[in-house]
Amino acid sequence: MTTLPPSPADAGTACTLCLVRHGETDWNVERRLQGHIDIPLNERGQAQAEATARSLAGTRFSALYCSDLARARQTAAAIRRRHPMPETTDARLRERHYGMFQGLTYDEAARRHPEFYHRFKARELDFALADRGESLHEFAERIRAALHDIALRHRGERVLVVTHGGVLDIAYRIAAGRELESARDFPIPNAALNWIEHQPAGWRLLAWADERHLDHSLDELPNG
Repeated sequence: MTTLPPSPADAGTACTLCLVRHGETDWNVERRLQGHIDIPLNERGQAQAEATARSLAGTRFSALYCSDLARARQTAAAIRRRHPMPETTDARLRERHYGMFQGLTYDEAARRHPEFYHRFKARELDFALADRGESLHEFAERIRAALHDIALRHRGERVLVVTHGGVLDIAYRIAAGRELESARDFPIPNAALNWIEHQPAGWRLLAWADERHLDHSLDELPNG
């Protein structure tokens, strides 16, 4: 059973979100950029989804929001089998579109496109990769809008959001007041629990990367 974060300061207006990254995929193991490519969970990922569902025993949610990609939907389905609740699929909760890097491992991207990879790793806000890639700024605005809409729709409630590693990177920065350009120094494991809260004054971080229910979980990036 998961440990709940502190109660909202104003239960009438605050919305608490539990954000869950999808379970493991074979491409996670290969450290391959998935983006919008629809890759399913592997066997370990299915087990992680079930473990996450068990860990939420006794936790009540008003609704579940989910990315429309299979790896997130499969994770959400495992949770809903144990915890029936209304589900809304929202394409805005998809991973960032990585353009020409999608389908490549991080090492392959660095070797084949060193200049572009350097700019990607440097987190240049307005740099977008060819083949419909999103800039970091565009991606962050998409996620900010989706989370804001959910929070306003569910004031005074607790909501589960099943999504992707890149989305969690943005959510953490929004809740913690961190710059998009700064290097990541916080974990984003598969199937861990991450809690943030929205109040009229803005977002705040409650708890992050609770993976006590998991035997093993990969981080969102190869080098942490």
